[in-house]
Amino acid sequence: MNGAESLVKTLVKSGVDVCFTNPGTSEMHFVAALDHVEGMRCVLGLFEGVVTGMADGYGRMADKPASTLLHLGPGLGNGLANLHNAKKAHTPIVNIVGDHATYHVEYDAPLTADIEGIAKPVSAWVKTSKSAKDIARDGAEAVMAARSGPGQIATLILPANTAWDEAVSDFAPLAVPQQPKVSNETINSIAKALSAGGETLIHMTGRALREDTLGMLGKIQAKTGCRLSCMTSNGRWQRGAGRVAIERIQYPIDIALKQLETVDNLVLLGTKTPVAFFAYPNKPSILIPEKCKVFQMADIDMDLVSAIEALADELDVHGEQPIKQEFSKPELMSGKLTPESIACALGNLMPENAIIADESVSSGRGFMPFTQGANPHDWLALTGGSIGLGLPYATGAAIACPDRKVICTEGDGSAMYTLQALWTQAREGCDIVNIIFNNGSYAILKGELANVGAKNPGRKALDMMELDRPEIEWGSLAKGMGIDATRATDADEFNEQLARAIESPGPHLIEAILR
Repeated sequence: MNGAESLVKTLVKSGVDVCFTNPGTSEMHFVAALDHVEGMRCVLGLFEGVVTGMADGYGRMADKPASTLLHLGPGLGNGLANLHNAKKAHTPIVNIVGDHATYHVEYDAPLTADIEGIAKPVSAWVKTSKSAKDIARDGAEAVMAARSGPGQIATLILPANTAWDEAVSDFAPLAVPQQPKVSNETINSIAKALSAGGETLIHMTGRALREDTLGMLGKIQAKTGCRLSCMTSNGRWQRGAGRVAIERIQYPIDIALKQLETVDNLVLLGTKTPVAFFAYPNKPSILIPEKCKVFQMADIDMDLVSAIEALADELDVHGEQPIKQEFSKPELMSGKLTPESIACALGNLMPENAIIADESVSSGRGFMPFTQGANPHDWLALTGGSIGLGLPYATGAAIACPDRKVICTEGDGSAMYTLQALWTQAREGCDIVNIIFNNGSYAILKGELANVGAKNPGRKALDMMELDRPEIEWGSLAKGMGIDATRATDADEFNEQLARAIESPGPHLIEAILR
């Protein structure tokens, strides 16, 4: 048994049974090991940003890490943007990066790079394995690190000779450390804040956004009258009919400031005080009013479930009935195709237990009200703000949950970053409806141009935001990668195409013309 085989066996034993990869020469023994060791599914991505984005979507929905396999420093560099998004989502990933043989590094061959230095900004744990005899234990440690806390990225660097040299054996899974509990003193102080009067907002993310925890928070809301909100972008949020509905802090700064202007007490549950996405001239960075008192209930790496249960006990809310979202579908619209008509179609037609992988950027800002009463679903969001996540993490989510329909809502500019994910969707037979919002521009930047006070943009400035010369033919791109595609120019066409795509298995693409 060589080092690569011992590593793959260890990963499988530890519950990591999917590897998203774009390998190179230094990873060939790992690639070969996938044939020699049973239990690991390997999924090819044609760009490393697709690979890391798929691992993000998979981890969010599977509640366990996948492995990546990337080629040296440049391969890791290509995958960094979506590793950044995964870090912000607290997604567990075992990020394996090949390296030159240990004795070859000193010669500074063209692909030599400071892999640890590249990995550290997006990783909670980084280690370079030194020998084939160590790699199995190193792999077990990487899985443990990835599964620690709410989930995090563990980067294991695999020198080529560590993979091909003779190994001892595989390694048994390591126990994941328990998350710290919130103290009784903290729970008591939060209970007093909720009972003290004034408008109190519990602001949350992470594990708090699952159906069971939202149910408990709904009971707390019923007893105390507090508001419930989540971050603008969350890794995974279970919403829809039969679940406790909560607010989402809006992206546009003026709307967010208005949303929070009456809050007297802010309770933070796995998150931080809401801040603006960017700095804007003459506008605050922090979105809450100066008078607002802030109470830190739990950090993101703490046990949020037990904290909510303890607060529910302290307030004695178990007899309360939370207000749950009633089932309500918006009516389908006719006529011009607009973000509103698309939102109505999404809320009306999405099947039960759908997964919405959202990177609709400006086109999808108004989707929340139209989908609030739709069939129960999971909503995944662009957590780190780095565009190019939508198509890949929809793919990863579909691989994690093959029995659920995935709907990817994607801006045209964002989709062009990682359109190679369509090829993987076709190859793997992923059950995904990709909706591309074609407005022929980076529309969000046109709004941001005004928001930051950059006045009188001319042709040069506007050219940096428009995608119309030449126009991108999404149908041709999709069909060239093996995916059926249609084009909708009005609401009626879109409604019919979305209904048909939802009813049909496999990947589809709908190009929604919004101009």
